Amino acid sequence: MEETEEPTAAEPPHWWVYRCTPEPHDGIERLPDPPPWRAFARQAADDIAPGPTPYEVEDAVGDEVGRAGTRRLGRHLRGMTYQADPEEINLVNMALHLRRPLLVTGQPGVGKSTLAYSIAHELKLGPVLRWSITSRSTLLEGQYHYDAIGRLQDVGLHRDKVLSGHDGAPEAVEPPDIGPYLRLGPLGTALLPWRRPRVLLVDEIDKSDLDLPNDLLNIFEEGEFLIPELARLAQGSAKVMTADPGRWAEVHSGQVSCTEFPVVVLTSNGERDFPPAFLRRCVRLEIAPPDENKLAHMVAAHLPLRDEGDLAKRRRLIATFLRKQRDESADLANDQLLNALHMAASSLWEEADGPDLIERRLLRPLNGD
Repeated sequence: MEETEEPTAAEPPHWWVYRCTPEPHDGIERLPDPPPWRAFARQAADDIAPGPTPYEVEDAVGDEVGRAGTRRLGRHLRGMTYQADPEEINLVNMALHLRRPLLVTGQPGVGKSTLAYSIAHELKLGPVLRWSITSRSTLLEGQYHYDAIGRLQDVGLHRDKVLSGHDGAPEAVEPPDIGPYLRLGPLGTALLPWRRPRVLLVDEIDKSDLDLPNDLLNIFEEGEFLIPELARLAQGSAKVMTADPGRWAEVHSGQVSCTEFPVVVLTSNGERDFPPAFLRRCVRLEIAPPDENKLAHMVAAHLPLRDEGDLAKRRRLIATFLRKQRDESADLANDQLLNALHMAASSLWEEADGPDLIERRLLRPLNGD
């Protein structure tokens, strides 16, 4: 693999909002109005509490990274160093313009989940809201969780306390406020009326049961849902916990409604087919295994070269990685190559069997022994 001079980057298309660049920018402000059939209520998002917007939360993450010097937050760094080809960037921008979920398929380890972190980092949309799907996941899990048992227990404790200190007829015990017992899930938090859309990562949706994709259809169309436990209350609003640690939101009349449709990234390993009604609501992107050029750029973004010795190790391991994929039909994840290169930079490589040990064990196929 010969080292070639980097070509001059062409000016990106004007309609691109997301450009797969490590430098955050305010391109989301240039996003045109949505199609009429994807427009949602645009009232001010003053009911998000406390004060910071996702933009300010992202600044806090950046400050933490900066204070740490060379130490980086893992997912934050992954978003900064993600490598996408023009076709992938085109489809991301189509999903942004159309306010449609992006269904990303591909082999494990090609960077499907990392794409969500790249979008959030570049467009300054705050921390990614991650919903990891299992066969037991339900729509309600993504929307909210109500701890009814905990609330009942606290009512009993409060009643016992009142009775123990009261000689006459006890007064009626008011139940505690419902807010502290209700937490919005990643989907529910993403559908709050944010000034800027949040990024929701629905990871490995092909692991869900057969009903979940269909259950999501109405949410994707309407951008809202009702919390019955709050709608039944006489009070007009309640402050509830969100999926962001330590953050609360005001929910009115039990209705959670977005003002900007979230950037939804659904990942799939291609292990199942989805119903047509679900697919037509998504922009579909298939990420192919990286070629030599894309691998070299990805590695360079994560592991800067130190000397000629590093370059020789890099060439050998990338060649081995590609050969195993091509000649042995091996499923290999990008992370495995990065792990191998990291260990190659250690003294292990200098051992007699070090290079062979790294190649055999760290570049071991996911689909074989």
